[in-house]
Amino acid sequence: MNIRELSLLLKPEQAALVLDEQSRFYLTGFAASDGALLVTRDASFFWTDSRYIEAAEATVTDAAVILQEPNLYAQAEPVLKKAGITEILTEASRLSVQDLNNWRVNLRDYTYNVSNHLDLMISSLREVKLPEEVEKLDRAQRIAEAGFRATLPYIKPGARERDIANELEYNMKKNGADGISFETIVVSGANSSKPHGVPGDKCVEDGDFVTIDFGALYEGYHSDTTRTVAVGHVTDEMAKVYDIVLTAQKAACDALQPGLAAADYDKVARDIITEAGYGPYFGHSLGHGVGVEIHEHPFCGPRSGSILQAGNVVTSEPGIYLPGRFGVRIEDMLLVTQEGSRNFCRLPKELLVLK
Repeated sequence: MNIRELSLLLKPEQAALVLDEQSRFYLTGFAASDGALLVTRDASFFWTDSRYIEAAEATVTDAAVILQEPNLYAQAEPVLKKAGITEILTEASRLSVQDLNNWRVNLRDYTYNVSNHLDLMISSLREVKLPEEVEKLDRAQRIAEAGFRATLPYIKPGARERDIANELEYNMKKNGADGISFETIVVSGANSSKPHGVPGDKCVEDGDFVTIDFGALYEGYHSDTTRTVAVGHVTDEMAKVYDIVLTAQKAACDALQPGLAAADYDKVARDIITEAGYGPYFGHSLGHGVGVEIHEHPFCGPRSGSILQAGNVVTSEPGIYLPGRFGVRIEDMLLVTQEGSRNFCRLPKELLVLK
């Protein structure tokens, strides 16, 4: 639980109001669709409704006082007064106008900070993973890989993209996933030129590349991996493009270390693809952070201002996408360490041609 770390970032007259579901989970370790968390320098309070109150009392008690709605505003008022709070920080990027208005109407005697100050506080904490978070990310990765291996025999001519995706999701859940990290991507042939294509009724054909982007959710933490496999055979150009992406991906993984600018991390892979003549066909960033959300800070693109540090978990996922023809993406998830990095992924990356 990370409530204490957040409280230490607050001034004595400030309280942090956290309504976002992912932020509440990160800070309390308790997942619920409904809730409000109020953090001051000296105390924390968590409100939820009757559906979750019993589970919250069993999970969050050590970190915050548990209170049941609908007495949220009436119970928050004396808490704020006693603590001498004058300013309430909000997550501007995650707070709805309606929620903000409700607080302003019911608790009028406070200044509501709607800048990104609290967002930056929480994201700075979330960027650096604790050992127990790393363990959950690793477990999510192991589950995803087991699901992928079990699905490989299903990828063959005649199999529909959507059926492969369903099989993979089933296999991840069968191996212990609480859910999927995001909507699984399985795209084949010409569809593989779409970086975020949606699995459809297209059947895999002999000579197709099949790009599979997948992840497992485990105890609130995500994994993220992409592999591109071939079915039957590949052309010389397909093999060439795959090798360029693989070279770029490996180079970025090797370069990853604390102190490296996220933009330079992106540049390692991008330069290799550009020098090979495929720069215009790599349109997205090299990677992003992964944790209680599938996309979180630090973001690793050409315009990123982040400096990578030990404890960051980021992806390395360069790709080349030739519209209407085929695409290749290879993605691993890595932990930045004091010495360099550690790759969560154990799946092979060399071109796999399924016969």
